[in-house]
Amino acid sequence: MPMRIDEQPRTRWPDPSAFRNRRPDLRLGGRRHRIDPAGATPGRIAVRHTVRTGTAEYTLILNAPGWLGHRGVGEALRDSVAELRAIDLTYGPNRPESLVSRLRRGEISPDSYPPLADLVDRCAAMRAATDGWFDAWAVPGGFDPGGLLGGWAVERAAERLRAAGVHDYAVLTGADLVVRGHAPHGGPWRVAVHHPTAPERAPLVLEMTAGAVGTSGVTGRQGHVVDPHTGEPANHLVAATVVGPDLTVADAYATALYAAGSTGLTWFRGNSDYRALFAHRR
Repeated sequence: MPMRIDEQPRTRWPDPSAFRNRRPDLRLGGRRHRIDPAGATPGRIAVRHTVRTGTAEYTLILNAPGWLGHRGVGEALRDSVAELRAIDLTYGPNRPESLVSRLRRGEISPDSYPPLADLVDRCAAMRAATDGWFDAWAVPGGFDPGGLLGGWAVERAAERLRAAGVHDYAVLTGADLVVRGHAPHGGPWRVAVHHPTAPERAPLVLEMTAGAVGTSGVTGRQGHVVDPHTGEPANHLVAATVVGPDLTVADAYATALYAAGSTGLTWFRGNSDYRALFAHRR
């Protein structure tokens, strides 16, 4: 799927020593993810908001232009949060009346609703990109897009922010995030990504103005990713983390890498826009 020029990934791996006296804006992994406070630069409106849906918790950090005004920023935030809640209610595979559940039962087709068609197309594309290691149709019970649904929800919520005029933001959920533009201090988002199973290690530091980090395997649930080739719970890795331009794709890659183990590292060679940050074996 083509990306707009302003959506191209912009991620740097600077020397961690450069951050000795500079706190990260965002931390992923470790004992818990953390968001360090920062004030807005003049002419900007900084907002942080956390919302919990039925299945996940999301934190949105907006560095909005002052011309939007507090009312406009509030409306953008409400619209983005409404999208997260709507996706949880409408597409959650564990909800009997969700579109995904109705699709499983054959009551509707993917073409019945454009967003559902997009979700199914994304799953099919990632099945091809990962040699079948991401396969939403190989999950017990039928079609289950859960391996990328969280990333898809975040990206759609981020689209609402951009449509409202907010182009500098971060959205986090669990060990996943999307960032665009600049942090409230005016520079790139400084993201410290801790090793998913060894939090005592020095974090990998990223500077990001456009990109996403997706992780699979840090929730503590056993057997939450199924090997699509055997139908058994995947057990090659403890955790997998992938960075790239789009969280939907990064999430799917992380899920597939968790299932495939080191075999999946071949997906990130050559000119791939995605990179495996961690693939920790058992």
